[in-house]
Amino acid sequence: IYSLNFSWDPFGVLLQRKATGTVLLNTTVAPLIFADQFLQISTSLPSKFLYGLGEHRGSFLHSLDWNTLTLWARDVSPTESFNLYGAHPFYLLMEEGGDAHGVFLLNSNAMEVALQPAPGLTWRTIGGVLDFYIFLGPNPNMVIQQYQQVIGFPAMPPLWALGFHLCRWGYGSSNETWQTVRAMRNYQIPQDAQWNDIDYMDGYRDFTLDSQKFASLPSLVQDLHKHGQHYVMILDPGISSTSPHGSYWPFDEGLRRGLFLNTTQGQPLIGQVWPGFTAFADFSNPDTHQWWLENLQHFYAHVPFDGLWIDMNEPSNFMDGSEDGCPPGDFDSPPYTPAVLGDSLSAKTVCASAKQKASVHYNLHNLYGLMEAKATASALVQIRAKRPFVISRSTFPSQGRYSGHWLGDNRSQWKDMYYSIPGLLSFSLFGIPLVGADICGFSGSTSEELCTRWMQLGAFYPFARNHNTQNEKAQDPTAFSPAARTAMKDVLLTRYSLLPFLYTLFHHAHLQGDTVARPLFFEFPWDVATWELDRQFLWGRSLLVTPVLEPGVDSVTGYVPQGMWYDFYTGSSVNSSGEMLKMSAPLEHLNLHIREGSVLPTQKPGTTTEVTRGNPLRLIVALSSHATAWGDLFWDDGESLDTFEQGNYSYVVF
Repeated sequence: IYSLNFSWDPFGVLLQRKATGTVLLNTTVAPLIFADQFLQISTSLPSKFLYGLGEHRGSFLHSLDWNTLTLWARDVSPTESFNLYGAHPFYLLMEEGGDAHGVFLLNSNAMEVALQPAPGLTWRTIGGVLDFYIFLGPNPNMVIQQYQQVIGFPAMPPLWALGFHLCRWGYGSSNETWQTVRAMRNYQIPQDAQWNDIDYMDGYRDFTLDSQKFASLPSLVQDLHKHGQHYVMILDPGISSTSPHGSYWPFDEGLRRGLFLNTTQGQPLIGQVWPGFTAFADFSNPDTHQWWLENLQHFYAHVPFDGLWIDMNEPSNFMDGSEDGCPPGDFDSPPYTPAVLGDSLSAKTVCASAKQKASVHYNLHNLYGLMEAKATASALVQIRAKRPFVISRSTFPSQGRYSGHWLGDNRSQWKDMYYSIPGLLSFSLFGIPLVGADICGFSGSTSEELCTRWMQLGAFYPFARNHNTQNEKAQDPTAFSPAARTAMKDVLLTRYSLLPFLYTLFHHAHLQGDTVARPLFFEFPWDVATWELDRQFLWGRSLLVTPVLEPGVDSVTGYVPQGMWYDFYTGSSVNSSGEMLKMSAPLEHLNLHIREGSVLPTQKPGTTTEVTRGNPLRLIVALSSHATAWGDLFWDDGESLDTFEQGNYSYVVF
């Protein structure tokens, strides 16, 4: 389906799609530069409709107007044009006529991708090799499936992972955390998991418990389990290095076994994170995975957690490089430094020259979060013998096999709510379907209106967690007026009623790399009007979500693709020619539309996934104009490992 031609002068390759003659790659447009620490190759592009290249904050469709995107994992609040937490050197491009192709550069070094209005693109990386995978589609769904055939399909999450999660930094105590859980139960608002941030620890040290403020945590976890709920806590990769010898096993033992990142002098590299001075676990070393498991086993004996939240794993460092800075040399001061935030590879992370078991940090930096996620998922399987639940901040291609992702330390602002949608859709392309943003915003102070609208949108994040920072007023559903609280409860009940449908979408993601939160153009690639849409999205092929993203309005304008669409709540139909439609949207209402020809499996919602899964199922059938419809349901026990692979499931097509 393609032809590949080589040219000697000018040097390069030309890749063409045979069916249309479209030139997908033409690298003769600029010289190839291939040096040890500077590799550059350019290509013309067949259109300006390009997506992917994470992790960045911006519209879903990238601007090609001299826009340079840097890939180097960095701890920084999501800001336009900065390199953020993860690195995903993959793009999807829509060709004129509706075909699509994808390009993946398998390279973990610091890099820039320079987008040019020609249209053209330049890859510039400072290490590794140029190892390209091209995916011919020809439709966008198939491109993403093909990409995941290379990087691996995402893990099947446990059903409870798809429930509502609640967290904040600054509960202050396990009793205060417990009060929030009780208040949620009291108002019968769905909640599957309660989380804690770093305040549960003793002096912010991993694998410890504040014996004063969090003494009742084991009892709280027991109570959660009794009510069919789950507990998740945070872990950071920086291990406190200042406790008296013999008093903190994680550091003593890690030191004894040689499991930390080392300086060029062969001593543990010491930086600074929440507990103060820290060493950094080297997850490229298999022995570190065993040590990580043993630490988790020790903690699990006191607090039987159900999932783990791995943060600060870019890795983040409050110092640049280390307590001693970084040595001179080509790793920390390469001949060319890509346009990274802070203008140095060691800005707010460890020295690029740091030694790890597998290689030098210069090569491994963008892989740090992936390697930690792999160790963490593996430990959870060994401890609980059930499907692991891990949420990671830093990510790299194939992350979806081990974890989900949240979009980082956003703010309680309307624009942050909008930017979460391009974030969701981008991670759908990256093979990490279990993704969401902090509902109602992490930093800053939310408002009742913003939080209500955000809970409505967030109820349709594949991963739905409300999370807040310390020293801000509470923003869980119980903190608001009866009207707002009821609106939040109603939309969560709607989510829970759709869990059979959502769970089935995750099965298809796990099986063949289908997307869960889906851009509209994936279903309507021939409709150019859908190519720029990033204020709406689909669940699968059949449920259209049109959230309100601005204050002070009681209506929302959204695109309704061609065909018959049914209002989710009333069943009333809209026959669209493919047009922008104004929809009524009072504060308590989220617009949801079902596509003609689909069958949605639903369930009477309860306050947890455990209660919900025991309730009667019902089908919503949205007939096409030809009076046909189809849908499907994947169902198993919701938590056992490899149920599909072992045949322990039901799969029904309606």
